[in-house]
Amino acid sequence: MTTPVGAHASLAVIEYRCTVQLHDPPYVEYHDCHSVSFVRKGSFGYCTGRTLFDLVAGSTLVGRAGDEYLCTHEHVCGDECLSFRLAAELAEAIGAGEGVWRSRGLPPLPELMVLGEMAQAAFEGRSDVGVDEAGLRFAARFVELVTGHEQRRPTPAPRDRRRAVEAALWLEERAHEPIDLARSARQAGLSEFHFLRLFERVIGVTPHQYLVRARLRRAARLLAAEERSITDIAFESGFGDLSNFVRSFHRAAGVSPRRFRQAARGRAKT
Repeated sequence: MTTPVGAHASLAVIEYRCTVQLHDPPYVEYHDCHSVSFVRKGSFGYCTGRTLFDLVAGSTLVGRAGDEYLCTHEHVCGDECLSFRLAAELAEAIGAGEGVWRSRGLPPLPELMVLGEMAQAAFEGRSDVGVDEAGLRFAARFVELVTGHEQRRPTPAPRDRRRAVEAALWLEERAHEPIDLARSARQAGLSEFHFLRLFERVIGVTPHQYLVRARLRRAARLLAAEERSITDIAFESGFGDLSNFVRSFHRAAGVSPRRFRQAARGRAKT
């Protein structure tokens, strides 16, 4: 079973929950794009060419566009993966070296495991990092590990610093709108990969983190000043659903929106 977490101009994030039973016959599949997938749970065999990789929780599966493969389940079943599927242009921007995008399995590597869990937290709404941002971080770190070269991060030029600040102001003005990394990057005239790195370097947080915090600021102002329902305030501030708003607000303020409203109006219970 597959669940699209997000689909963007050059990056798609998909959660895979395999329902294949033990010893079910494998069948040929094809990678339709470059991808890196974090194995969250379970175990399965990944056969590409004449090589078989046994992948367990914490492993990474790398796919190259056009390669065929088989997945086998000889030990356990019920594996779960979070897959980051990259368009050719994005894969080229992150790393185009010889052998980078080669279908294979990687053992559990701490440098990728922690970022995989970050992406999972974003997927579950336990983080204000965007799941697309977490996916880019995971893919970029994978490239650094397999090439042995960390991406250069030069000091931003004044023009680029201004571009990042202008992007932050643009996000602030439109925080109530549905905005993803692809839209923000287009507005700034940069690729998603380079925009994410520039924005975080200059502003100190990712674009999605800034967007969520702008929404929280607006919600706090409205809670303190207006009598409208918490649900109305959540939607007007840009949150897609009430539960996400309540969770994000409590994580930031340490209290629920209702308790915050009481405290802001001097009616906090002792």
